Amino acid sequence: MMHDVENLRRIGMSDGQAVMKAEALIACDRALDAIGAKGPRWSVWVPGRLELFGKHTDYAGGRSLLCAVERGFVVRVSAREDPLVRAIDVSAGESCEASLDPTAPGPDQGWGHYVATVGRRLGRNFPSANRGVDLAFSSDLPVAAGMSSSSALMIAVFVALAKSNELRSSEEFRREIFSREELASYLGCIENGEHFRSLEGDAGVGTFGGSQDHTAIMCSAPGRVIQYAFSPVRREAVYRMPPTHTFVVASSGLIAEKTAGARHAYNRAARMVRHILASWNAAEQRADATLADAVRSRDGAVDRLREVVAGAATTEFTPTALRHRLDQFVLEAFELIPAAGSAIARSDLEAWGPLADRSQQAAAEWLGNQVPETIALARLARSIGATAASSFGAGFGGSVWALIPAGTTADFARAWERAYAAEFPERAPHAAFFGSPAGPGAMQW
Repeated sequence: MMHDVENLRRIGMSDGQAVMKAEALIACDRALDAIGAKGPRWSVWVPGRLELFGKHTDYAGGRSLLCAVERGFVVRVSAREDPLVRAIDVSAGESCEASLDPTAPGPDQGWGHYVATVGRRLGRNFPSANRGVDLAFSSDLPVAAGMSSSSALMIAVFVALAKSNELRSSEEFRREIFSREELASYLGCIENGEHFRSLEGDAGVGTFGGSQDHTAIMCSAPGRVIQYAFSPVRREAVYRMPPTHTFVVASSGLIAEKTAGARHAYNRAARMVRHILASWNAAEQRADATLADAVRSRDGAVDRLREVVAGAATTEFTPTALRHRLDQFVLEAFELIPAAGSAIARSDLEAWGPLADRSQQAAAEWLGNQVPETIALARLARSIGATAASSFGAGFGGSVWALIPAGTTADFARAWERAYAAEFPERAPHAAFFGSPAGPGAMQW
């Protein structure tokens, strides 16, 4: 256990969380022992993430302000000599089997679907990968709460299989993926099913998302807030989190599961971006790859985009809906995030308050991905003293972050939980409130 504690501390985990994660890894070892796993073992840490700013910006080529949290997946992995992947959720007592064979059937629902999707894609893209794993994991992330639990699980499976097959040293991997940021992009393509360079895509898990979650999970650092732009992924800035503040997260208790009922609404926001971009390129005889490229194409491009969308209505998208989607993206990616980055660079986190309020309002009124619970959580956090607060993730449920003065985490979390329970008593039993500093990204040892 002490070996795991020291390794977790080494990557930047706080002492208390390092001990808790190490205890969870002992339970993972027991689960592997119970199924007779015999191969060499190693450990993987994959965190959840906070999207501080950047609502639905990544797949449009925009930017995001991100950090990891000290909650996530701890995984013990045992190598196999065959293509079988056996995975165990220690906390739930559930298991699944998948394969590196790209034609093999696998679970088509639940968390096993994510495991099988990674195995098939890796087997398709890297034919030399033929050694599966037994893995046991424990997660303290709220499930389907907008904190990237599904992306984190997929990354954990990929990291385990990559090591089992020494993938990073293979010629086929090194020919296509050159950096941690590019690996995050590829991991996003595993999830959304798109091609990555010459690496063939497939169905993915059915969402049209980008690689924001994967970038935050792979590239975060303890005590830091990172700013990335997308399509392609590129780091714009790394900011030290001032020690004066920390985060409290509230999951609403309303599931935001992208493979269930909210998937259509989530994908609709992405489809609107695709339609706006296609309409722009047709009207201007351009070939811009992303909506962000269109915005940056020339002076006055935003005004011209508004003219284009006014005449781009379809049976699915009204002119008002398209205008709102455009305006939310431009506000978030080109106004709020630069201002928030400038504020944290000068350690002026008080300036985040009105910026996060504008982001939250635009998400509710223009993006349309908010529900009464997340709107209330952001409002309540501000009313009881949060410096800033906003929802994050895909939306249609999920979670809200609050930026608060350091040293007040326990009192603030209790007050926030009480206020939320008073307004949504039916959600309160399923909600969760916890504090976290900006934590370390994914690692293995």
